[in-house]
Amino acid sequence: MRLPTRCLAALLIAAGSGTVLAADPPLRLKNLQRCGDLLSTEQLTFCMSGTGLARGPVRVMLRDRAIEATREQEGRLRLTLNRKDHQSGPLWLEQGERRSNPVWLTLNGSHVVPAGPDEVARNMDGLTTYVNLVSLIIEEDHDGLAESKRLAEKYGATVVGAIAPLNTYQLRLPVGDLTERDALVLRLGSETSVDAVVVEESGAEEPLEADSQSKPRNSEWVANRFLDAVDFYLRRVPARHAKIQTHPVRIGVVERDVDFDSPEFSDYLGACDADRPRTCVYARDAESPAEHGTSVTGILAARSADPGDSGFLSALEPTSAGFEVIVERNSDAGITANVAASVNLVEDGVRVLNWSWGIHRVGTRDVAGEEVDSLIRSGVAMSGYEELLEEFFLWLRREHPDVLVVNSAGNGSAFSGQDDYRLPSSFITDQLLVVGAHQRDMGKDVSVDHPDYVTKRPSSNIDRRVDITASACTRAATLEPGKRGEVHCGTSYATPMVTGIVGAMLSINPALAPEQVRELLRRSALTIGRNSDFEAAEADDLTAPILPSERSYELDNKDIGRSARLDMRKALELTVDSLQHVR
Repeated sequence: MRLPTRCLAALLIAAGSGTVLAADPPLRLKNLQRCGDLLSTEQLTFCMSGTGLARGPVRVMLRDRAIEATREQEGRLRLTLNRKDHQSGPLWLEQGERRSNPVWLTLNGSHVVPAGPDEVARNMDGLTTYVNLVSLIIEEDHDGLAESKRLAEKYGATVVGAIAPLNTYQLRLPVGDLTERDALVLRLGSETSVDAVVVEESGAEEPLEADSQSKPRNSEWVANRFLDAVDFYLRRVPARHAKIQTHPVRIGVVERDVDFDSPEFSDYLGACDADRPRTCVYARDAESPAEHGTSVTGILAARSADPGDSGFLSALEPTSAGFEVIVERNSDAGITANVAASVNLVEDGVRVLNWSWGIHRVGTRDVAGEEVDSLIRSGVAMSGYEELLEEFFLWLRREHPDVLVVNSAGNGSAFSGQDDYRLPSSFITDQLLVVGAHQRDMGKDVSVDHPDYVTKRPSSNIDRRVDITASACTRAATLEPGKRGEVHCGTSYATPMVTGIVGAMLSINPALAPEQVRELLRRSALTIGRNSDFEAAEADDLTAPILPSERSYELDNKDIGRSARLDMRKALELTVDSLQHVR
């Protein structure tokens, strides 16, 4: 096809001047990680890679401030920052009129490295495990870094990563196979200064918890009164109301990335206007809008023409004081990286962490007695993870008692509270809120507040450790405006429904403690019916039974004790009422 003269002239002028054309591919940041000396706490080096970089100058922006970076190869950049001169914040690239997706750059030092393709092997359980990388949890009465270096020198290893607030340090071992590794792990574990050794079992790409149940095509968010909650927030909580002043809230989502080519996220490129309170999303760019991180984050922050299918927090913008959604996973080093990312996020001011992940021990059986085959780990790995997660929650309680972790119960149709078989949802702490999943009972024509409006999703893990349930299904984003993708279901997608309402509650009353948030959610909860005329067996409820004391309004006695279903509107209403008690 022949180009019009005006277009051809514009192309020639732009080519001669080196100007970046509008037709250039989008500018995207795919990766941002610590590199160089990972143990340095003052001079921090970061390596970035992206796509769409044209020839010519590129600006690296950190919190609206241009910083110097070295351009190495095509699409790769390196920068070194003095921690005293900067703060953690969003970083993005600018070239001409184009802006990349913003990625959260943390100046906190927790970082672990993943194993390469030649550094993993299959263990006796058939699981992918790291051969030469382990993490040591050092006893709290020791200087963790000094002791780790001493042990590394003693055993010919090298310290390569750290989660210093948890006194945990990653070592690269001088071993070539699993037999040598296991022998050295036993020797390290016998050291009096070592509390536990964490053996990572993970491939380069963490598999998702499978949910092979049927996927309803209708929207199920009405079961949690999603739109009623949006209407309540916009109508009853105006930003300039004299009695109710909303507050900004920072939320951490432990996921890999988000697809900014999707129309639902294309509005989040570049800087987030600090003068106009809104929802901001900071994340690495994904290859596909159907990936896990995009769907999880979309429930919180997607922008859609259909108000019933928008992200919850973005729908609150007219009256909110703004929400920052930071999507961060540290590296592909499995559960250890998830914990490292969570530590950094909490130190950067996150009030709510979304953990849409979890693991089962090999041998876990579901309620029908069949073995669970989704996200399983060996007993050796589970023991290390349990110690690491215990250190995390002890640190959280000691240093950050206002932070709440919202965790998926899992999709193994198993008992979530059995700590021998499921992590992290089995932990008992006020700062961990566990979310199960329900689905619409299409065979019942009843009102939304009726117990039989929904039923347990068969794949959802159950029992008294589950605090509350939310709708299981959402539609994936696509690259086509106005079109939604396939239906994704599971507790992974129920979890951000709860994370979103917790963020909204804290924006109304930031003084709420984690145990108060749980109380308000369960006091406001609707109930879930059963497709049975008999009471559930001991610990076979979908959630912990609702006690009469947890009710804020009268219900028929037959409903007391039924499982708790998220009621987003009622939760906001009780949060507004809680302000009166503060005053």
